[in-house]
Amino acid sequence: MRVDEICDRLCSLLQEAVLRNLSESLLLSGGLDTSIIAYIASQYTRLKAFTVALNTSSAPDVEYAKMVAGKLGLDHTIHLFDERDFLSVIPIVIKTLKTFDPMEIRNSAPLFIALREAKERGTGSVMTGDGSDELFAGYSFLFNLEKSRLEDELIHMWSNMSFSSIPLGKYLNVDVKLPYLDPNLKSYVMRLDSGYKIRNEGDQIWGKWILRKAFERMIPEAVAWRVKMPIEYGSGTNLLTGLFEKRIEDSEFEERRRRYIEDDRVIVRNKEQLYYYEIYRSAIGVPQRTRHGKSCHLCNSDVPEVTKYCKVCGAYPT
Repeated sequence: MRVDEICDRLCSLLQEAVLRNLSESLLLSGGLDTSIIAYIASQYTRLKAFTVALNTSSAPDVEYAKMVAGKLGLDHTIHLFDERDFLSVIPIVIKTLKTFDPMEIRNSAPLFIALREAKERGTGSVMTGDGSDELFAGYSFLFNLEKSRLEDELIHMWSNMSFSSIPLGKYLNVDVKLPYLDPNLKSYVMRLDSGYKIRNEGDQIWGKWILRKAFERMIPEAVAWRVKMPIEYGSGTNLLTGLFEKRIEDSEFEERRRRYIEDDRVIVRNKEQLYYYEIYRSAIGVPQRTRHGKSCHLCNSDVPEVTKYCKVCGAYPT
């Protein structure tokens, strides 16, 4: 099948997917995935877009989201949060997701803040770009895999997809809609040859190549070919890792870390994770192995046999 035929089919399926999941609101990062949804949805509704970022950072998401919102004429809200707001939502994120994985929390806290902002502005449902990176091979660790290994990794990923936006939305009573997981689109993309997903363009290797080609003339070029960026970097929350270095003394960290190894058989990797673990421990309890089989070597939690990653503490590989 020719590239232009695949692009046409993707455009058609995505349009149908967005229409079946159409909401008045969208969490807009200014990345490829949410910008495509914004482009399609804005043709059918007066779309409200929400972008959040740490107020002390030069968060890349803000400028890209402004570019998209301006081009499409969106009703765009940019909410800048501070360290205090970030810290205040951490207990909710930890209790809801049942994790003390620092990367998950840095990604999910701004997501929670964005969902809350949408809710406070009267929104009952919100679209997100979740699922695109999994379906179209957007993660850089996939880029240099031999083809059969890549396709095995994708199949494994598809069987273990989960997105924090869903439980966080339920907590807030916000209906989170994921157009990329629309059954018709999902089925088509899963059957699509991986050679269309990861490919060189110019001097660079790109994930989601076919998705970029399909929409490169419909959204700003800088967005269509924007490098994949985790939420923690796009929103600036990655800069908050240093916050915990200031809050916890070295000697205090070592004493508490040693105590949790001895008492809980949990290995805390750094000060940031110590802060999260103590909230987790208080709210949920000490991680426990509850069945025979695979368990995490750092926190002793159950880990599914087919999984390489511990969702409780973030250990990789397990």
